[in-house]
Amino acid sequence: MKAKKRKEQTFHEYFKEWVDLYKVGAIRSITLQKYYVTEQKIQELVPDLKIKDLDRYTYQQLLNSYALTHEKQTTMDFHHHLKGAILDAVDEGVISQNPTRKIVIKGKTPRPKKAKFLNQFEVQALLKELNLKEDINWDWFILLIIKTGLRFSEALALTPSDFDFSKQKIIINKTWDYKMVTGSFQPTKNESSNRKIQIDWQLAMQFSQLIKTKDPDKPIFVKSRVFNSTINNRLNVLCENANIPTITVHSLRHTHASLLLFAGVSIASVANRLGHSSMTTTQETYLHIIQELENQDNDKIIRHLSMLM
Repeated sequence: MKAKKRKEQTFHEYFKEWVDLYKVGAIRSITLQKYYVTEQKIQELVPDLKIKDLDRYTYQQLLNSYALTHEKQTTMDFHHHLKGAILDAVDEGVISQNPTRKIVIKGKTPRPKKAKFLNQFEVQALLKELNLKEDINWDWFILLIIKTGLRFSEALALTPSDFDFSKQKIIINKTWDYKMVTGSFQPTKNESSNRKIQIDWQLAMQFSQLIKTKDPDKPIFVKSRVFNSTINNRLNVLCENANIPTITVHSLRHTHASLLLFAGVSIASVANRLGHSSMTTTQETYLHIIQELENQDNDKIIRHLSMLM
């Protein structure tokens, strides 16, 4: 009876109920907002489509409509959100067959991508442009991420009590929900993200002076509502002044990882430092760097073997 009633629901109604039932309280608020955006998009694209009428043809039409205004990867993310609810609908008997089988993911032509990371010489040029005052500013924030590889929300959540200067370590155990009007502390992305990061003595000395009079339990960098664009705009200015490729604050994290990999740090150590849940994530994200390092290793191997006579 319940399945029969659900068949008469529109797809966006079914999806919203599914999100409320399975996602609310189980995922972070930032991720939950993405599901709500997906529900709004379904309502916009197919407001009258009933869940019982969802088949491969109508589902492909829905994805194609979405892909007209979104890049391929974004369309794939949209599909993954929908697929979770649709597979449950199949299990419940609301839909007789899985309409997501053999679908084709399309998307509009991607915009020119910004540089994903800086090389060592470009980093040095960027550091020379930083205005590191005696009080906390966003240039200190940029320096911190370059040297630690922290996620944006992790760096925002740092309080003085998260610094262990005797061991030169930073404790990462929370994030800052900067997307909400009234920001607040939130859990980290996953269990692997709870970690301790070693920092160099210079950064330790600098921050020990910067935060010695700060409230030990309040965020160091957050004074009012924070926007990602504020730091990105500052980075744009710094990169232009340094005459280097323009990057985003997230690219600072990629820059940190790439510098470590090129320095010969193991993938396992980089994964732990970044808070990745598995080395697979690190390998997939930095595949191009790993392949380049492998080519360098192959050259070393050949040179070494050629010396054996």
